[in-house]
Amino acid sequence: MARSPGGFLVLVLVLTISIHHAVSILNSHQPVALELFSPENGSFGSLEESYDALRTFQILGIEKKPDISVTTCKLVLKTLGSSSSSLKDLFYAFKVNGILKCEIDEEVFEGIKSRLQSISNDASSLLDFYYSIGSLALIKEQASHVDVLLTDADGIVQSIKALSQSDGRWRYSSNNPESSTYAAGVAFEALSRVVALASSEIDQSRIDTLGNDIVKLFDSIEKYDDGAFYFDEKIIDARENHGPLSTTASVVRGLTAFADVTSRKLNIPEDKILGLTKYFLSVGIPGDAKDFFNQVDSLACLESNRVSIPLILSLPATVLSLTKNDQLKVIKSHLMEVKVNTALGSNAPPLTVKLLQASSSSSKNAFVIENQELKFDPENAVHFLDALPKNIDVGNYVFVFEILLHDPEHEKIYATGGETRVPILVTGVTKVDMAEIAILDSDLGSVETKRKLELGGENAVSLSANHLQKLRLSFQLATPFGHAFKPQQAFIKLKHESKVEHLFVVGSSGKEFAIILDFLGLVEKFFYLSGRYDIELTVGDAVMENSFLQALGHVELDLPEPPENAPRPPLQSVDPHSRYGPKAEIAHIFRAPDKRPPEQLSLAFLGLTILPFIIFLVGLLRLGVNLKNFPTSVVPATFAILFHLGLAAVLLLYVLFWWKLDLFTTLKYLGFLGVFLVFVGHRILSHLASASAKLKSA
Repeated sequence: MARSPGGFLVLVLVLTISIHHAVSILNSHQPVALELFSPENGSFGSLEESYDALRTFQILGIEKKPDISVTTCKLVLKTLGSSSSSLKDLFYAFKVNGILKCEIDEEVFEGIKSRLQSISNDASSLLDFYYSIGSLALIKEQASHVDVLLTDADGIVQSIKALSQSDGRWRYSSNNPESSTYAAGVAFEALSRVVALASSEIDQSRIDTLGNDIVKLFDSIEKYDDGAFYFDEKIIDARENHGPLSTTASVVRGLTAFADVTSRKLNIPEDKILGLTKYFLSVGIPGDAKDFFNQVDSLACLESNRVSIPLILSLPATVLSLTKNDQLKVIKSHLMEVKVNTALGSNAPPLTVKLLQASSSSSKNAFVIENQELKFDPENAVHFLDALPKNIDVGNYVFVFEILLHDPEHEKIYATGGETRVPILVTGVTKVDMAEIAILDSDLGSVETKRKLELGGENAVSLSANHLQKLRLSFQLATPFGHAFKPQQAFIKLKHESKVEHLFVVGSSGKEFAIILDFLGLVEKFFYLSGRYDIELTVGDAVMENSFLQALGHVELDLPEPPENAPRPPLQSVDPHSRYGPKAEIAHIFRAPDKRPPEQLSLAFLGLTILPFIIFLVGLLRLGVNLKNFPTSVVPATFAILFHLGLAAVLLLYVLFWWKLDLFTTLKYLGFLGVFLVFVGHRILSHLASASAKLKSA
């Protein structure tokens, strides 16, 4: 019976998500955001993490979010009220307050303002500029009555500009020779706030120079094959490791912030702005909380900026079925739908989507569709194509779309990217005809046995052949429109009963597919193995809806005996389940226990065993054993006690040997105890001998 080859045949075309399957990230990212930003005991680890979480919830429009306002506001008030708080903590305290709107006294803003202004005037580090000036800008937003304007804004701009490099990158400080792309984004964000806080207008030539620096920075942008643009960090000795995602996010924040404060439009090509959006969409859903925030925050910056707002053209489905057997490929009765949205999935302004051309990948110069305007469904906000032209057959195509804005003024605001090329897969049911298998005579080529095959149905042919005969398999393939079709995979497999397999590619000429196996020339390849060979045919393609891997039957081969130096079949791999799987249960019959003596006899034997010890104790009493000669001095008495304890330890060791210790372990411990007993025994015996000699001399 025919069956789908599963993972064996590749039936799915992998396409770039940023263009062809881009959907609103609001729905896909909301549940993930709640998992990544999960507070512990009602708060996050730091104010920076708190801001990342709150800002992410705000952008994604998450209403049922964790309530961290009470504990976080306490931390904000503590940070702002402490004179030892770092600039970074102050900066993120103001960031968090901008979202939570904590109750902060006016005196707190006034007290911090002077400190921040002093630091911004004397700072030499880029991060000091960034945090101090950024905090002043946030104070201006949250307490408008507090005067935070910079009187020497031109000088601060000059100090920050002194850290720039000729290639558009920035240094973190004058003492650090390494330049950084990530630092460039930080610098432009800080400069935008300096311009916004300037008490007097900054020289326009300086603003233009900074704009040129941004253009230079974009000269170092890198590109993927799908049109996605990104920035990568190139410094070696960096304190923090910034990957492409965080580096690109830093540049996007700096670019959009600087574009908001300059009166002139930055000369950034719209294809690069569109490419940056494609990059953030192409990374999918990051598993790291910081990367997740950088992605969402960057898309929010691109969603509304003064450079150009990118419009993303996407196709919910890039597989079109001619037969429409799979209802999943037909969405709301439209054969093909095209969506145009902003970075975060908002609806685009009034526009028209035009299908400029569609060509087959095999003949790119022959267009099957040209200059066709797609219809618009206002209810679902999609552009659609109801039907394909009749000259489109199964295969791989490239559709070229163009976005045309209705309002000419919108062309200055939005980035459409010009032509958008989208790979499209057109599938259908392939016709399989004239399938047969035959055994041919080697000499005359005449047909000895022939069987018709029902490919796609059930087959169980039984053939027999010897080494002087041949096997021929033939069939025809055609597209739904009757054109010749050449699948990506077409081969026959012969599998011997010993599990040795042989694969042969089936060649084609037009619609005809045929293969002839000459067994005389294949005896060595078959290792002279006679017996049953199962026949299996595989035909598959990504555009072929009826791909199949089908057993055709078997052939009994009678091959000659192998010569002495004939090659041997390779060893077949062992199924790991059979090697490491459960083994057959072993039934073991234990020997019947020996007959034991009666309990009374055992107790009597125990008494006889203990009797010598009792006689020994009685004998000691009869001999009048006493402790009169036990040493009374401290040192001899100590050795005497140790000697008797050593003897007791030896007796205990014998008991342990009888109970649980083995012979070698017992001898090892006995050796240590023997040395100990020799030492203390010699000392106590020397003392006794000396005492006896003194007694005799007296």
